[in-house]
Amino acid sequence: MADVEKIHADFRGDVESVDRSSHGHDDFPLQDTKSTHTEGLSEESMQSSTSHEYPDGGMKACLAVFGASLALFSTFGQMNAFGTFQAWYAAHQLEHLPASTISWIGSLQLWVFFFSGGPIGFMFDLYGPRILMAAGTLLYILSLVLTSISTHFYQYILAQGILFGLGVGLLFYPSLASVSTYFCKYRASALGIAAAGSSLGGVMYPIMLQHLFDRVGFGWGVRVSALVSGVGCGVALLTLTALTPGRKRGTCTFGLCSTFKDGRFNLLMVGSSLVALGLFIPLFYIVDYARDLSISRDTSYLVLALMNLGGVFGRIAPAVLSDTIGRFNILAPSAFLSGVLCLALWIVARSLSSVIAFSILYGFFSGSFISVITPCVAQISDVREIGKKIGVLYSVISFPSLIGGPTAGALLALAGGSYTGMIIFSGATTIAGSCFILAAKLMIDSRILARV
Repeated sequence: MADVEKIHADFRGDVESVDRSSHGHDDFPLQDTKSTHTEGLSEESMQSSTSHEYPDGGMKACLAVFGASLALFSTFGQMNAFGTFQAWYAAHQLEHLPASTISWIGSLQLWVFFFSGGPIGFMFDLYGPRILMAAGTLLYILSLVLTSISTHFYQYILAQGILFGLGVGLLFYPSLASVSTYFCKYRASALGIAAAGSSLGGVMYPIMLQHLFDRVGFGWGVRVSALVSGVGCGVALLTLTALTPGRKRGTCTFGLCSTFKDGRFNLLMVGSSLVALGLFIPLFYIVDYARDLSISRDTSYLVLALMNLGGVFGRIAPAVLSDTIGRFNILAPSAFLSGVLCLALWIVARSLSSVIAFSILYGFFSGSFISVITPCVAQISDVREIGKKIGVLYSVISFPSLIGGPTAGALLALAGGSYTGMIIFSGATTIAGSCFILAAKLMIDSRILARV
């Protein structure tokens, strides 16, 4: 799911990074790069926008990467493990409810998380990371404790849906934004390493939760996971700092109307929304799918862990590669191949080996999409609009993220338990989204092989 992930990076640094990548390679000249970044800006304002010094290393920078990775491991990693909760609820507390209803809990997590990106990014600009992350830690731990004592569906919606999603957002966005204040040349690599923490958490939490549920019960299992997560978030609070203080009010003065006048951004936004509609469905349903193939419960949870393990590499390698061959050149194929894997591999997977192969490959390519989407927004944005456009994008894609899981569950129920329709829906929407992203790339530079 979602890097989602370099949210509200430092405005000036993003532009400097984009300018370097856009102008520094004669083999792939861009036809309209200059106008993309300088239109409407005076020479003086352009100089001031790139005057910030980035150490691109050092103890504080390394600690920031470590702290961000730990925060994402402890929070977004558990969000990536929602398939474990969905399978447990379907067999225990909420067994009387259909899968489409139970999946609203996970979908609401995603919606709150994505939609909160804009407001949290604005508050980060004002106050820096510490206050937001402290509040996020408290909300996150509270949500897990309340989840552990919940018995009714509406209680899970409030605790694990709303509070959990907000707590994760308050830790996720400031963590990655803080890392971006220390890096320019190596920003993609640093953010990729930090974002990989979420996938590592997605590997550990399904296995840990499943064993805890069996040994100490659901309630104490969730409380133990809250303790583990609380320690991780506490260490992150101690090690993660931002190089620059929060910006003053009034830094960003453009209205929303100007945001939607950019055709490239509109295409990227539509494409990302379609991708978000189907991208998270495998994370929600892969455990249930494996169980329906008579794969053992322990192994079914392992399948979800392997999907997140694939995301570890998917978040790092493509982020580094995108600085060389172009970010849109990574984003569109990642979304396209994620959809193809659903239609070509998941839909015919009937054995443990084929399900594992799909999980690892899908984790890699879906993780690639999540890690590269934010730099793509920065690449086509005016220096004064980067933060606003990132917030708008994530707020918009929060809505398809909300309905994707329940829609898949409804298709599953209508088909009498057959996963074919749900898998086709997931793959088709993701592929359709990749086509709009490709159109955005071609609008920037019409040459297929151009470095964009």
